Amino acid sequence: MDSARPMTVRIKKNPDGRTSLSCIRADGTTTWQRQDGAQAAFFPRHDLTHYAVETVLGHSDGFYGLVASGWDLSDFGNPWPRGPMPLAANLSEMIVGFLDLERATGHIGLASDLNETLERFCSEHSLPAPASLTDDDLNRVRRARGELFARWEAVRPGDALELPFAPGI
Repeated sequence: MDSARPMTVRIKKNPDGRTSLSCIRADGTTTWQRQDGAQAAFFPRHDLTHYAVETVLGHSDGFYGLVASGWDLSDFGNPWPRGPMPLAANLSEMIVGFLDLERATGHIGLASDLNETLERFCSEHSLPAPASLTDDDLNRVRRARGELFARWEAVRPGDALELPFAPGI
């Protein structure tokens, strides 16, 4: 990816209730997908949680990092045309899942619980243990996610939220 030009992440709120995610890479190539029904309600916040996790924590190998490097949105999921996600990308997925569960249940988790899950995954897959996250790290992600959610809520039907993504921003 051209580090001088970030990828653009664009989430559109359609007037009919559908949403769409498109990513315009630095080289001008684009990947996109549309969500309907319950997926249209879930995925924008899930995708914004990925954005918060990957930008705040500097996860350059997460979902958006893979997309920026050439993965298409259709590469994520069955039949996994590129094969499974690289193991390192699963760390971002696990953090996003932890935060999605918080959002669904209203129960705020502790960094120590998340760290235990991440360390177990790394041990089971012969990966180096990740740096431990602190409750402050998670709170920084939660704040960024909250700001992104507020921006998403302010998007009028027919308009889109656009965000720059470059690993390490």
